[in-house]
Amino acid sequence: MQIDVITLFPEMFDGPFAVSMVARAAAEGRVTVNVVPLRPFGVGEHHLTDDYPYGGGPGMVMRPEPIVHAVEWAAARVPAPPTVLVTSAQGRRLNQRQLQQWATRPYLVVVAGHYEGMDQRVVPLLGAEEVSIGDYVLTGGELPAMVIVDGVVRLLPGVLGAADGAAQDSFSLADGALEGPQYTRPLSYRGLPVPEVLRSGHHANIRAWRLAEGRRAAERRLRDGEDT
Repeated sequence: MQIDVITLFPEMFDGPFAVSMVARAAAEGRVTVNVVPLRPFGVGEHHLTDDYPYGGGPGMVMRPEPIVHAVEWAAARVPAPPTVLVTSAQGRRLNQRQLQQWATRPYLVVVAGHYEGMDQRVVPLLGAEEVSIGDYVLTGGELPAMVIVDGVVRLLPGVLGAADGAAQDSFSLADGALEGPQYTRPLSYRGLPVPEVLRSGHHANIRAWRLAEGRRAAERRLRDGEDT
């Protein structure tokens, strides 16, 4: 799989993509991740990438030409058709099902938005999907782009150590249940013991307990979300 990230701030990706599973997957040849600087595709001698919004309003808006040109430049170098994602507060909220779908694609392009967002014409021109990682505001789309890449790469075959690790993740389980709580040594810590069922060695009971706890956690999460 190949993933290209298009951004105004490529330096932000140096650390996250140089460590952990993304770096290991790249070293093993399971994924190629390229960070493409947007500035060279800017307009005019000053390589402008943003301008004032039509209709007024605060801040600046990313121009369409640099983004479209950057994606077209990147895509021209890959034989597979790109799946283009743009980070946007208007986008569909990211979920595990989306990550699973994108992990099956051969080529992913993630465009990190910035400022007050990007010219909306980018979406239809590139056939892009708008993606949001939550109902809050960040300085730019670089952190959401990192989240998307990390979430996709860990789902690629052979990346996780456990063969069924991804299948047992929260949000990947049946009916949207979360993964059950986990414990390790010591057996008791500051008066809090590991639940007896996990020490029983009875695998069916352990699976049932984890599923029930995961469902309770999902219900609690939903309830807490409705209360805010």
